[in-house]
Amino acid sequence: MTAYDAIVLAGGAAKRLGGADKPAVSVGGRPLLDRVLGACRDAGRTVVVGGRRATARPVVWAREEPPGGGPLAALDAGVRQVEAQAVLVLSADLPFLGERTVRRLIGTLGTSGREAALLTDPDGRDQPLVAAYCTEPLRRELALLATEYGSLAGLPLRLLTQELDLARIDAEPLASFDCDTWEDISAARARIREHGNVLDEWITAVKDELGIELDVDTGALLDLARDAAHGVARPAAPLTTFLVGYAAAQAGSGGPAAVAEAARKAAALARRWAEEAEQAASQAGPAKGAEPPGPVKAAEPGEPDRGDAV
Repeated sequence: MTAYDAIVLAGGAAKRLGGADKPAVSVGGRPLLDRVLGACRDAGRTVVVGGRRATARPVVWAREEPPGGGPLAALDAGVRQVEAQAVLVLSADLPFLGERTVRRLIGTLGTSGREAALLTDPDGRDQPLVAAYCTEPLRRELALLATEYGSLAGLPLRLLTQELDLARIDAEPLASFDCDTWEDISAARARIREHGNVLDEWITAVKDELGIELDVDTGALLDLARDAAHGVARPAAPLTTFLVGYAAAQAGSGGPAAVAEAARKAAALARRWAEEAEQAASQAGPAKGAEPPGPVKAAEPGEPDRGDAV
């Protein structure tokens, strides 16, 4: 994939949120800004344009002139800090943006020969703040607009994109969903708690909270937890997965391969444990001293059968 830097626009007045600090609003236990930073973790340099705040990973800070001057002024402040020939531009309110979409944007920019690759939402609208740009054409057009209008403050984004040679990519479901209102925030929070999403969301949140950048086979770990719970005892599941992680760290690299190997060994042990328990149960005879059951007496007429449920 083409090397790239990233600019995340985290300013703005958030008027439809009543002036709330939108990048800091939590969705799935993580600030919106950190969710976006997670999607572009492969960037060589990440510039956040807006007020300084704590973030899940290191970034370079910039501020538009004047503060609150709009997206083109913010872009101009951010592009002054980037070094790569390609730059990913994102708004800070995209809760469902994923690395897959980022790779598509950067990949399309690298192979299309165009000056920019931007996402189009399900209604066909261009999303210039979910886009990848060639850095020099972006700088050129921003400089020309500043000269023409005297300032970039308050200018709409379409003045920039209409001057660039664009490639367009259809958005995956929810990739361009942004949070402009409290209703949007509520919808996003509900969405991540749906059955098909909650586990991935939780694992990603835990990794970010603990500062872990490790992609492992969560399916294998869940299978291991199931085998330990069923074949040994229910409390064995969380303890076993903890020990797998500890063993992987002790192995030196602590990477996905080390986790997979530790999980494989522990799963094999859990299966052997379960097999032994099954064998023991099948080989066990009647308890010592127990009398063999006698013949079942037939019921007298009008008397209930002792084998029937009463």
